[in-house]
Amino acid sequence: MRYKKLGTTSIEVSAVIFGGWQAGKESWVGIDDDAQIAAHRAALDAGVTTFDTAEEYGAGHSERILAKALAGERERIVILTKVSWNNLRREKVFEACERSLRNLGTDRIDLYQIHWPAGSFGSEVVPIEETMGALVDLKAQGKIRAIGVSNFDRAQIEAASRVGRVDSLQPCYSLFFRKAVEDTLSYCQENVISVLAYSPLAQGLLTGKFGRGHVFAEGDNRVDNRLFKGETFEKALAALDELRPIAARNGVTLANLALAWLLAQEGVCAIVGARNEAQARENARAGDVTLGAADLAEIDRIGRVVSDSLPPGLMWDW
Repeated sequence: MRYKKLGTTSIEVSAVIFGGWQAGKESWVGIDDDAQIAAHRAALDAGVTTFDTAEEYGAGHSERILAKALAGERERIVILTKVSWNNLRREKVFEACERSLRNLGTDRIDLYQIHWPAGSFGSEVVPIEETMGALVDLKAQGKIRAIGVSNFDRAQIEAASRVGRVDSLQPCYSLFFRKAVEDTLSYCQENVISVLAYSPLAQGLLTGKFGRGHVFAEGDNRVDNRLFKGETFEKALAALDELRPIAARNGVTLANLALAWLLAQEGVCAIVGARNEAQARENARAGDVTLGAADLAEIDRIGRVVSDSLPPGLMWDW
């Protein structure tokens, strides 16, 4: 496993980060708590030291699963969580942080992130100065070690950075979906802001496990994923066929090929969820994969056939 500095901090994060969205159960089906606990532990055993969650994932359920899974391992792990878009007023930020600390069974959060910008999903529009001011105060109190933002565009990161140091951006970013980072990657690189990519496997599409005719169960958020629909899905399947020989000659799975391409980008880590121990161990292997320049260029070209065909907006057609 490779490790990278988080922004300008002294915090070291694993290149592959365990994602806790699934552990919250909401928006997913067939998630088992015991399997999630085992997956967290398997990831740690495989070299993953960094775990990302959020208060919105099952109203704190994901945070509590993380605490249960890795009890006694606090000094070995780096904890990332997020404050909801509904809790961006100053006092609500303080209350949310305290809730997350209790859920996580810890006295500090290594990276506390604004999950979505104020106003998202019809939430209250709160000045960024108010929210960031609260986060800066929490950092001064030692309750959080670093501040991050998620789903922010360049202008929003710049506005937040005028109030306090922002050390990470968490965007939706994969070989097949790059819209969210087109205007932010260069800014993050210039300002030493780590990019923590979520949905780096395009919600499983880049594993190659989903073929034509696949139907997601009711309640699975992937029903609304643009990548699994119509002409875009057909382009994705064709791209996967082109990627398979590259994966084969490098001796890796399609999933780890896609993750390795992402991890080769400057300052980028990948947040990957897992349903069970086997998936967690397989995801962790991507942290040891190094691809040659020619393969990286070819993978990039193939992926752009899909990513460049998408309209602006979210990966989901909500």
